[in-house]
Amino acid sequence: MTTDLYGLPVSHADAPALHAIDAFIHGFLSYHPKATGIIGAADAAPDCPLANAYAAMLWMFLEAPVAPRKAAPYIERAMAGRATVSDREAAVIDAVAAWVAGDVPQVIEICDRITDDWPRDMAILKLAQYHLFNIGDAAGMLRMALKAIPHAQDIAYTHGMIAFGYEQCHLLDKAETAARRAMALQPDEAWAHHAIAHVMLTEGRITEGAAFLESVADSWAPLNSFMRSHNWWHLALFYLSLGRHDDVRLAYDTHVWGLAKDYSQDQVGAASLLARMDFAGVDVGDRWKDVAEQVARRGDDLVNPFLTLQYLYALGRTGRKEADGLLQAIATRAGDQTAFDHAAWADVALPAARGLRAHALGDWNACIAHLGPVLPRMAECGGSHAQRDLFEQIHLDALIHAGRCSAAQQVLEMRRTFDPDGVPLNLMLADVYSRVGLPELANEAQARAAQTVRGTAG
Repeated sequence: MTTDLYGLPVSHADAPALHAIDAFIHGFLSYHPKATGIIGAADAAPDCPLANAYAAMLWMFLEAPVAPRKAAPYIERAMAGRATVSDREAAVIDAVAAWVAGDVPQVIEICDRITDDWPRDMAILKLAQYHLFNIGDAAGMLRMALKAIPHAQDIAYTHGMIAFGYEQCHLLDKAETAARRAMALQPDEAWAHHAIAHVMLTEGRITEGAAFLESVADSWAPLNSFMRSHNWWHLALFYLSLGRHDDVRLAYDTHVWGLAKDYSQDQVGAASLLARMDFAGVDVGDRWKDVAEQVARRGDDLVNPFLTLQYLYALGRTGRKEADGLLQAIATRAGDQTAFDHAAWADVALPAARGLRAHALGDWNACIAHLGPVLPRMAECGGSHAQRDLFEQIHLDALIHAGRCSAAQQVLEMRRTFDPDGVPLNLMLADVYSRVGLPELANEAQARAAQTVRGTAG
């Protein structure tokens, strides 16, 4: 029996199939496009169950309603040979089959068993973290990743995944230490860069964060559209805080939007950045139109509530009629009490969707009424702290527009604990303090924003 790049057994794989399996695993972990070669390799090796299971997994990462249908022939071939492979490969096949069938709790349970018995299975660890992330189980993400120590401590991607687990658990010092260890093993480990971006954003290390990401940005150029666009999205957030409007627009046009316009993550990254740009006073021109046109082609896409909410907002911001249809589809999905994620859809996503739709229509009070109460539970829909901050900003914008300045002041000063000198935040504070009759505080906020702009220009 042959083994993969991490020493794990692979059955029924000739040299080309084994090469494709290794490329898939490494490409999956490093976000390199070479991972997609597993599709052709599986077609060329229908009797290699693991190659076909990985091909099915890749199709499921399409994050679209069509994905299970695309994955079906591959998982069928993998299941046909399941009895002839090692126990680990059989478990991998079972995990992917559960995903294709829509049984995410079963996927996580199987991944848990695999990482117990084969802690060097980095692909399954990555798959587990993906699903735990999507249901808001940050502690589960960390627990799963830490099982790879000490058995896989020589692998940079181990530490990158541990770093993100720590960060999502708000253990920022531990997160940065793990990310730096990943970079010591492999300086271009993009997921470690991503974890450090999260840490620096949360800690208000804005100038340092921009400089750090700029120093490693060239290494993202060969990566797939998600990792390249997402890390540039993080860099754009630093630019926004620093008031670097031209740099934000350039990052958006060059690296965030346009790499893979039909891909889910690229679409929501673009939509969420455009919203933030709007709130920060950046002129976005007609950029919303192209994003909304791409999103409209998805139809009633309910694969993931976090994604769907951002699709809805993009449609609503551009006045497209599809927004109302998608909102109704969310309501219908929320009524499915048999689904494992029923609470996320019914208790969180549906009221949030109503709030987002209201914001897009300029109904500020309705936005506040629907969105405000569910903000503490948005993690149940998925997304990271930084990504979910979009919903906080939408709610804040509604407070300001509705004239609820005292409530807005409370939110803004809380936000200033992690973005003390941010230009958009302090300009909003200056406006709010002016409205409530506190001119000295307004002047202080205005001065902080001006100082940041001067520092950036210098």
